Amino acid sequence: MPSIGPMELIIVLVIALVVLGPKKLPEVGRSVGKGMREFKDSISGESKPDVAAVEIDEKPVIKTD
Repeated sequence: MPSIGPMELIIVLVIALVVLGPKKLPEVGRSVGKGMREFKDSISGESKPDVAAVEIDEKPVIKTD
């Protein structure tokens, strides 16, 4: 099985940039990283509280009548 070198990685990143665009690429990278972290945590059995969910629940509700 051939190894993946720097030239192959550059080609993959350029293709991803063309397909996804420069605005969407960082968001996709974050979601892939988050998925990898969640997978690693589920394998190791560790669980951490979801900070984003806590922050969303604590926002005040503004009613306009």
